[in-house]
Parts: sequence; C-alpha cells; structure tokens
Amino acid sequence: MGRSRKNGEKAIFWKVGKYIRLSRDDGNSESESITNQRKILDEQIPGFFNGDYHIVDEYTDDGRSGTSGDVRPEFQRLTEDVKSGRINCIITKNLSRAFRNSADQGKFLEEFIPLYGARFISLYEPKIDTFLNPEAVHSLEVGITGFLNQQYAYKTSVDVRRTFDTKRRKGEFIGAFPPYGLKKDPDDKNHLLVDEEAAEVVREIFRWFADERMSKGGIAKRLNGLGIPNPAAYKRQKGMKYYNPQVSGDNSLWSGKTVGAILSNEMYIGNMVQGRQKVISYKVHRRVAVDERDWYFVENTHEAVIDKETFEKARTLQQRNVRVPPGRKTPHLFSGFLRCADCKKTMTRKTARNIVYYNCSTYSRQSKTACTKHTIREDVLEKAALITIRKQIAAAADMEKIAGKTEAYPSAFPWQERIRNLIETRKKELEKLVCASDQLYIDWSAGEITEEEYQRMKAGFKARSTQLQKSIDSLREEIAAPGTGADEQYPAVFSKEKEREHLDRELLAALVEAIYIHQDGAVTICFSFTDPYRPYLKETPLP
Repeated sequence: MGRSRKNGEKAIFWKVGKYIRLSRDDGNSESESITNQRKILDEQIPGFFNGDYHIVDEYTDDGRSGTSGDVRPEFQRLTEDVKSGRINCIITKNLSRAFRNSADQGKFLEEFIPLYGARFISLYEPKIDTFLNPEAVHSLEVGITGFLNQQYAYKTSVDVRRTFDTKRRKGEFIGAFPPYGLKKDPDDKNHLLVDEEAAEVVREIFRWFADERMSKGGIAKRLNGLGIPNPAAYKRQKGMKYYNPQVSGDNSLWSGKTVGAILSNEMYIGNMVQGRQKVISYKVHRRVAVDERDWYFVENTHEAVIDKETFEKARTLQQRNVRVPPGRKTPHLFSGFLRCADCKKTMTRKTARNIVYYNCSTYSRQSKTACTKHTIREDVLEKAALITIRKQIAAAADMEKIAGKTEAYPSAFPWQERIRNLIETRKKELEKLVCASDQLYIDWSAGEITEEEYQRMKAGFKARSTQLQKSIDSLREEIAAPGTGADEQYPAVFSKEKEREHLDRELLAALVEAIYIHQDGAVTICFSFTDPYRPYLKETPLP
C-alpha cells in the first residue's frame, strides 16, 4: 500500500486532490458528514505515498447529488484541474461519494483517468487504486457497486419526489424561497405569511397596472426611479443566499419581465401554485417547464396580498397582449377584448365563406352542452362598438362643458388622493425609523447590544430611510405633474377622437375594458374609465 512507483520506473510526484461530497439525502448522518470524510482522508492519505506527494486542493460539493457531474461545481473544477495538470491524483472515501450513476462511473474510471494519466483512489470497499491495479476498475465488484449506488439514488429520488408531491397536494410550500411579498412562517416552514415591506410594492405594481394602465416596462422604470431593489436583490439584502442564473452579477434593477411574473402569480391572492418545473430524471438534473394542467394548485392556503378582483383585472389586461397569428404583423382588432356574456370565457374567431365571426370558446372547444354559440359577425360587432364609443365621446364633450363651469374640484381625480395617502404612509414609516435609530443608540450606550450589532442595524436603518425619502420625493413629483393621473387620460382621448370614423386597437385599448357578447346578439361594452366627470354632476346643476 505504501508503494508510489512500480519496480524500475521513475518516481512520480503525486499532486493530490481530495474529493468530498455531502448529499441532501445524507441528512444529518455523522458518518457521511464533510468533517468525517475529511478526517478519514487526512488519516489515510500518507499510507498511499512515500513522501513524494503534495495535497494541492480539496473539492467539496455540499448538498449536491452524485447522479450527475453537471450540477456539481467542485467536481467540475476537479476534472478541469486534472486536464490542466494541476492535480494528477484523486482520492475519495468511496465510489458513492464520487458517483451515483454507473454510466458516469464507468466513463470516468475507464476513459477519463487513463486519458489524462491520472490516478484514482477509493479508500473503502471496493478499494480502488488505478495506479497500483489499473484492471480493478473492470472488476465485477466495481460494476455491481456502481449499479447498486445508482439504484439507491433512484430509490431516494422516488421517495423524495413522493414526499414533495404529498406536500404539494396539501398546499404546503416546499420551495427554498417564497415569491416576493411573501415569507416563510418561522413556526411552520411550509406555511407562508405576508412580508409587508415587499407586499406594499406588489400592491403598487398591481395598482399602477390595473388602475393607472401603466405598461410593465413603465412600472419597472418607476420602481428603478424610486430606488426599490428588485426581488433578487431584496432577498440578498435580507440575508438569503439567493442566486438567479438569469440575472447577471448583483443587478438590482427591475425589468418588464419581472413585473409581468408578479402580475401573473396567483400566490398573491392566497392560492398555492407549485410544480411549474421539474427535473428530467434523477440522472439528468436540467429543469423543464410543466404543462399548466399538471401544476399543483390549492386555494386559500395563506393570507392574500392582492384582492381577487384586482388580480383578475390585471390578468384580463395582460391577455390583451395576445399572440399575433401567423402571416400577420399585428393582432386582430378584437383579440383579447371579447368575452361570452354567460360563461365569461373568450370568444373564438372563425372565417367561413369570407365572413368573419366569433363563437364562445367553451362551446367551440370544450362542450356544446356547456354553453351556447353566442355567434356574432365581426363587421356587425365593429359597427356596434363604434356607435357606442361615439355616443360616449359625445356625452363626454357635453360633460366637459359642464365641468368648465366649476372653479374648484379638488376631489375630482381620486388618484391624487391615493398618492397623498401613500406619501403619508411613507412619512410615518420614516418617522418610525428615526425613532428606532435613536433607541438603537440608547441600547448600545446601555450595553444591551454589541457595537457590531449597532453598526449593522444602523446601516440597515439608514439604507431603508434613504429608500423611503427617495420614494416620497418621487411621489411628490408625480402628484405635482399635470395630466399624469389615470383618470385624467380619458378627457384627452375623448377630445382627440371626436371625429372618429373607424375603429382600431389603439382606441379600444385606451377606452375599453371588455366586450361581452350575449346569446341573442346583444353587445355589452365595459369601458375602462369610471365616469371621470361624475364629480361635476354632483356639484353643478344641469342647464
């Protein structure tokens, strides 16, 4: 065991790399702990060499599966060091530490090690030393060990997946990180609570999108302007070891994609949605998307951040960004606007004998007994919609004349009141932080907290205070800017469209919430605005 060369051969200087792996499946097993593996290697390494060796590095994969080298960064680093010549000898406790995949084991021992002239040592049964006994890798014992290790990994994977699926069906949260705006219950890691600090931002996102009709890109720009960190940066600020491979470096900026993900997440209305992705197999750890029909969905598992009405409104608005049909550069005129008046599902566009018409999608695609046709021709619908919008524009013009007779109407635009309330909320939070910072100094002076704790907490208070002040300043600028309120946009649209002769998607998007088609051919148009001139009617008598 102590030989380092074969008879008559030149001595080899061994550059040793120790490989250690702890899988999540090992749990709290002390026999497989990193500390214990390291101790065993350090004790036995000298027996394999006669002084002509040097331990170059230690490679430790903590919490990693052994079924695939692709997801083990330290194992990958080890193989690269073998290729570069930095190390020429690998030593590990046993084969299961290095491999739980018999195919990978065979390729590594039978091809990789000989190709780079390296040495592989496994201390425990089956003991392997590819320098002293190269043929051992082809033995039946090594092959059987690889197969058994693989079967163990498979069984463990099945058991873990079965446990997780049971929790998912019960509506128990099993993820490492909850969605932005939610947090794990300290008393029950499978239950979620509202994280009020981030939840306030989530509510603002929904309000800006659903009430003010801001675009997702515009919301991202506003959040960045307010100095609010994106969800990934927020998690890291809270001390979580969060890593998003789609975000480069320490980027803390919001994007329209991130805003869209929040607007689409039903977990904000108290529902648990899990199982959107899965690994291909216990051997291949690449994640793939799961069809929505196979997601785990459980209602009312935790407190909601957003009310269902606001969420559904945002969902409807997002559906306006409809798929563009092949061969077209833009969506069809009514895509994303039409709904069956009875089942509330979308309408399906069809063409027959050069006539375009719409049917209820439930009737067309699911069951002819679940709903009725609700058929309407596109040309008839377009004419009806244009007439209705013209009437609304005419009514708005009359209201504008009435509005001109009032000298003051401070409450005419409720968006201003909402912003004022938000400013007051921010100011109160800022005052609380100032008081907390003062108390922090008192606690430190009294010796109740250490200087390290004082400096850390003080820095946190300062960062949050700066963030709040930026938010207050930005909101004050917004409320001072003329014509930026959600309710102010409609008079401008009405004025511009007085002479409208044709209907287009731009006008529909500006004014229309949804169009409902009844079975008898009647059409109900729901407008986006909520009577912006109603305050004038309450204050000014009609002529």
